[in-house]
Order: sequence, then structure tokens, then C-alpha cells
Amino acid sequence: MQARDVQRHYVAVMAKHLPPSASSLNLLDLDGFSGAMMKTWRADLQVRHVPAANFAAAKIAPDSADGALAYDCNLTPELLARVLTALRPGGRLIALQSRGAVSERHPRLLRENGYTRILVEPALDGLGVFLRGEKPQATADTLNRIQSVARADADLLDLARFRGPYLHLLVHQQPNKPVWKLTASDTITWRALAIERAAEPILLAFSSLPKAVGFMQPAVLAGLIANVNKVGKFSRATAADWVWDAVLNPVLDDIALETLTAVAIDPASAEAPDE
Repeated sequence: MQARDVQRHYVAVMAKHLPPSASSLNLLDLDGFSGAMMKTWRADLQVRHVPAANFAAAKIAPDSADGALAYDCNLTPELLARVLTALRPGGRLIALQSRGAVSERHPRLLRENGYTRILVEPALDGLGVFLRGEKPQATADTLNRIQSVARADADLLDLARFRGPYLHLLVHQQPNKPVWKLTASDTITWRALAIERAAEPILLAFSSLPKAVGFMQPAVLAGLIANVNKVGKFSRATAADWVWDAVLNPVLDDIALETLTAVAIDPASAEAPDE
């Protein structure tokens, strides 16, 4: 296998660990190619190349990046500390060493430099080391953490002018089972939440997963919605073919005045979900 193909497989491993974000995901690329490669797969990525060796000179604003990518970079304590400052609370360092094997020094390195929710495992088929660590959250309140990310996207966006790559819908899935419990005989159906209208229902759509969850949690607590057990992710191209209109990033107080319904939507038309 050619070296570039090997790199592509390794970067694909890293891409699986990108954090949920607003409609645009801001990444720092410390190695010079992993971000560019991911950008060919995901249109929502905003990538800035900041060489690891010159990170100190780049003057990255604190708490500004959703993630930092480091393929075969020398993860010195100084670099790890500077990356941690640049990440937003909950932002992730996503690193991969193509050589070597997992040892106890890897999680210790991240832990001693301030990272939390650490994951260290063999990178690919037992080869190399994958490392992931997060900047500690500023609050223990889960809803506040979600809202802090969701606020990056405004409420009541103009759907016609929205340039994000995905729309997210609140869905009731039947049967309500985790993937590992589904059998070949199960027929999965999805019904997406919408505002009831005499002509056509209007879908409740969201620009990002945090925006959808940030709406859903208080709506459930207020008794405005029930039975939503999934957030479906759809490409903008798929959404353009929907027969229904949609309101993008609705406001909870406005929805409290509406009658809600649900419409059938094909689960096969959805994208792979966010982590």
C-alpha cells in the first residue's frame, strides 16, 4: 500500500472523533495535511494550518477552536499546553502516531497536561497509537454545555441563505431500540417533528446537533414535545428534495404556541450520525 493511502486510512480514524459542533467546525491542523484531507470529506470544516513547531507564534485566540489535529506530531508538554488554551471547553485534541504501541505513558501525558475524557487505543489494525483528549468543560451542567456550543448558530436562520452542509431533525424512531438490538425482521420507521398546518406541515430543522439537542431538552422538560428518541442528520442536497417547508432553528417560546405533528421520513436518506 502506498504511503499516501496509509495516511488516508489513519486520517479516517481521526475523522471519526471530531466533536459535535455548530454548523461550522473550526479545526487547527498541526501536521499540514490531515485537515485538508478531512475537508474533502466534510464541507462543514473550517481548517487553519498551524505547524506544531510554530504554534506559539501563531497567536491563536483562547477558547476558539473546536478541535486540533496532530498526525505524527511531537506532543511536547509545551505544545499540549498551548493547544489546550486554544481549544474551547469540550474541544478535542485528536492525535495519531503512526508508529509505536499503546503504553501507560500516553494517557499520562494527556492527563498531566490538563486534558480530560482521554481515549488512547491502537490506531488501525493494531498499528500505531490514537490519542484523544478534551479541554475540561467550564460547567458541570450538561444543558449549559450544549447551549454554549449551540449559541454559535443564530435562531431563526433564513433557510434559503443557510450554507451549512447539514440539517438535523427531531425524530421518533420505531422500534425504539439501540442498533445492537435491531434484528433483520425489524422495520425501522422515522417520523420527524413538524408544525401542523392545513396545507403542509412545516418541519422543525436545526443547523447542528447541539442546536437540535439544545432545543429538545428544554422542550421535553416543558412538556411541549414527547416521543423524540433520535436526531436525524440530512445533507442540504437531501433537504432540498423534501416536499415540506422547514423553519430553521426555531425558538422554543414560539413553538409553545403551535400544534405539533410528525411526518414520515426515510431513514435511509439520512447521513451517518455525529458522535
